[in-house]
Amino acid sequence: MTLHQTDAPAIEACGIGHTYKGGHAALADVDFTLGTGLFGLLGPNGAGKSTLLRIIATLLKPTRGSMAVCGHDVTREPLQVRSLIGYLPQEFGAWRLHRTEEVVDTLARMSGLSKRRERRRRVAEVLATVGLEAVADRKVKKLSGGMVRRLGVAQALVHEPQVLIVDEPTVGLDPEERMRFRQLVTRLGRDRTILLSTHIVADLGGGCREMSLLDGGSIVFHGTPKTLLDQASGRVFEVTTDATGMERMEAAFEIVSRTPAGNGIALRAVTTGEIPEGAAPVEQPTLEEAYLAFMAARGRSEAARQDEETATSAGGNAG
Repeated sequence: MTLHQTDAPAIEACGIGHTYKGGHAALADVDFTLGTGLFGLLGPNGAGKSTLLRIIATLLKPTRGSMAVCGHDVTREPLQVRSLIGYLPQEFGAWRLHRTEEVVDTLARMSGLSKRRERRRRVAEVLATVGLEAVADRKVKKLSGGMVRRLGVAQALVHEPQVLIVDEPTVGLDPEERMRFRQLVTRLGRDRTILLSTHIVADLGGGCREMSLLDGGSIVFHGTPKTLLDQASGRVFEVTTDATGMERMEAAFEIVSRTPAGNGIALRAVTTGEIPEGAAPVEQPTLEEAYLAFMAARGRSEAARQDEETATSAGGNAG
């Protein structure tokens, strides 16, 4: 696959801010630089993630600061930017009565692929890339939720973009489809830039190169998953207790998980201070636990916990 090549950073934000009419400040002084690979944009609902993605995709102009994609300014050169990016919004699926192949073909024509033979080859190629070649003739309304998300990736890839922007890709998908989607974006991130926005930490999988945590419109962390995990060292613990002890733990700590253990309950939790007596530190916290520990330290444990509950619920729903 031939991609657009440039020596400029794939995405570069400098002092980006956005205030909506009415005075709501969604973003404030956002700075980051991304190269090739899979990058995660994490944060609670309402943190400003979708606003930031819409600015990158040229769908929204920032009220201050500058944003460039492969060296092209999103405000002054929107057409050049659009030729370089593929965008999968949070809501995709308005093509219910069209066949899978028709959707990608129509959007390929809109992307400038006017030669029919070349377009047919490209449509077949991207459907195979996302694993939908067997359902090319199936109407969208007959696809599973996971297939619709993969169709969204296919339409975003059809013009061979250097940058792929994905907004909350796995909400509502079952665990198997979520795993398949993670494997897909990890594979695609080997030769392009993918910015994946989510509040479900597990969406990033093991292929994430770097991640940014957005909270209250500002980036409060940017680094590798390992860096975030290292910061959680000594702040995640496990303990087995009874119902009374669990109530005390819930009042004092951020509970990550509860598992029956004989006549008691095994808890995993995060702390902003000392590990309680009788508890054992978790030597290898998960990325979700590291995220919760970071948010708890910011006084945002309730928001983080609610997001984790949303993630659990989303993982249990059929696509």
